[in-house]
Amino acid sequence: MATQTQTANALDTFVSRTRALFASESDLDKRWAALAPILSDLLADPEVQAASSRWPDCVPADGRAENLLFYEDPDYKFAINGLTKASEGYGAQNRIHDHAHIYTLYGVLDGHEQILRYERLDDRSRPDYAEIREVADMRVGPGEIDLVKPYEIHTENSLGERTVAVIIRSEKSGGFNQGRYDPATNRYWESLGPKQTPTEMLPKR
Repeated sequence: MATQTQTANALDTFVSRTRALFASESDLDKRWAALAPILSDLLADPEVQAASSRWPDCVPADGRAENLLFYEDPDYKFAINGLTKASEGYGAQNRIHDHAHIYTLYGVLDGHEQILRYERLDDRSRPDYAEIREVADMRVGPGEIDLVKPYEIHTENSLGERTVAVIIRSEKSGGFNQGRYDPATNRYWESLGPKQTPTEMLPKR
């Protein structure tokens, strides 16, 4: 009797390539720079692009964002998230934040967004105070990837259309505090990162 062989899908391939990279490269900056082209291949996959139209919209609640959780690696602890925003997005100006100690690759799969980057100016001596200034204003679209290193300050804003991103994190967020910034008042505070909603990236075969 013939046996049926199940071929690897784009997510399987991404996980395999990422695990191989993490096993061979211990320098974190080099590791995360080398991961960008692997993520680029995942973003370009037609099956992933088609499936993303059916991913549920992420809805902020109780002061927290929501991420779709597609995968968490049992050994290297990296997590694969999805972020979907309806055409009205999260609002004209999303919260300015950092990701604490983790590395993040933010890959746009569909739609266009504005990414703003900031630098911190104060001496960090006051626990509830932070002076920041904008240092970059980028428009990004499908296939573009932004590497966010630990404690780098940024935000992503929707531009009036549904947007979808695939996010690779060095650790699943949601279980630790991240920095929040209000440049109008120089207020700084911390709160938990996005809640994680387990979701299938691709339909089961």
